[in-house]
Amino acid sequence: MDQVTADATASGQQVAQQLLEHGYVVVPGMMPEADLAAARADLASVLAATPAGRNLFEGFGTQRVYALFAKTRTFDRAAVHPLLLEVMDIVLQHYQLSAPVGIRIGPGEQAQILHRDDAIYPLPEPHPPVVVNTMWPLDPFTLRNGATRFIPGSHGWPPGRRPTEQDEVVTAQLEPGSAMFYLGSLWHGGGANQTGTPRLGVILEYAAGWLRPQENHCLAVPAEIVRGLPERLQELLGYNIYPPFVGYVDGRHPRRVLGS
Repeated sequence: MDQVTADATASGQQVAQQLLEHGYVVVPGMMPEADLAAARADLASVLAATPAGRNLFEGFGTQRVYALFAKTRTFDRAAVHPLLLEVMDIVLQHYQLSAPVGIRIGPGEQAQILHRDDAIYPLPEPHPPVVVNTMWPLDPFTLRNGATRFIPGSHGWPPGRRPTEQDEVVTAQLEPGSAMFYLGSLWHGGGANQTGTPRLGVILEYAAGWLRPQENHCLAVPAEIVRGLPERLQELLGYNIYPPFVGYVDGRHPRRVLGS
């Protein structure tokens, strides 16, 4: 099966339509080579002090960089990419970062169990999209090196349906610089790395503004760091309100607290 890929000049509306129809879409040209090189170099130093996973889901041969925005500035621009925000505006409307994480799948790692990211929320099914992920490859994603696997169209399955051996699982073959958008209701998981080299990518996950994010960014990212970030990124890290006033601090907008 050919991957659903948007044109490099696609609008946010076009990308959102493909995302909602297929459950995912790959968009080329999202990150320039200079930013890719900077991200690889910066994350290499972070990963040098990052332990491997603690369980089968994290992967015992996989390293995960949590509190991403406390440890690197190389994804600040990606997190507020105009096309990305346009898609999120259409699909989620009011939203926040939920679980941004760098993932390096090491040689010999086994395939992760297929799962849905929005399953952590006890919401009745079916429900409108509440989680949208973006996967940013920093290495080529291939059939053998741990590329993300997913079941196209599984975001539209009826409640209670789970993957079986009869379902077609597709491997996301991605080039650095592209980004893969996928809904939180799409069944997916990391692949097995059958090569001798690790595979590095970064997930920027967004969730509806009225949900609790997976990571508590207000504790994970020190306030002195947040004060130096662009205003929109501050909002995405939790210094915002869900209209009309969910999330205020002492009666004020959270960004005002940052400046006090």
